[in-house]
Amino acid sequence: MEVRRHDIHNSDIPLVCRACEARHGGVCGALTPEQLTELNRHSFRHRLETGAEVIGQGETVVNYSNIMRGVVKLTKVMADGRQQIVGLQFAPDFLGRPFLEESAITAEAATDSEVCNFPRNVLDRLVKRTPELEHKLHRQALKELDEARDWMLTLGRKTAQEKVASFLYLIATHIDPESLDTSTFDLPLSRADIADFLGLTIETVSRQFTKLRKENVIRIENNRHVTVPDMDRLMRYAGND
Repeated sequence: MEVRRHDIHNSDIPLVCRACEARHGGVCGALTPEQLTELNRHSFRHRLETGAEVIGQGETVVNYSNIMRGVVKLTKVMADGRQQIVGLQFAPDFLGRPFLEESAITAEAATDSEVCNFPRNVLDRLVKRTPELEHKLHRQALKELDEARDWMLTLGRKTAQEKVASFLYLIATHIDPESLDTSTFDLPLSRADIADFLGLTIETVSRQFTKLRKENVIRIENNRHVTVPDMDRLMRYAGND
């Protein structure tokens, strides 16, 4: 009896999903080919320029998104207009909170990005009948909780140098999930946004970048392109050894 091979050429998985990072490492990996086909009928890819808003705080959630490429900045805004960057999300992260009708944060493209959007009601329906999808979303939520606790430690106890090194290590290890080389990357945030994210002044961030550069922990070109000669050394400077 001939056994049919299910590879990239004859798979039942929709063509647009086959090479998608979110299918391999994200929540869509929990779906069957039939469910992916159902979701694909309602989904659409959307390119975002730097600064474009994905959703605003307090807005009604119509779509969820998988981040395909780029970095998305999450911000909380206070009643008096003050705001704080509370997180960054990278491919292939899922952007949204199932079954919540209103967004608790503002999500904005920190770099030129691409997302795959799908209607909230379609995914909520799939979650209800797909335990593995529910488990994947639960695992991502727990991962984000653990990362938030780690970041509380960074903000509350680390020195300015350790904070900046921790930020650089975060970006290096998350910004491009398809790359085997984590030693070179472009900074996704301005110095002002980095300062906001780390709870430092812009001047302090700039001084720490200069110090790390002089000690050859990093090299910087054009104020944004970073090279890390030794990732283990950067990790030690971040206080993670």
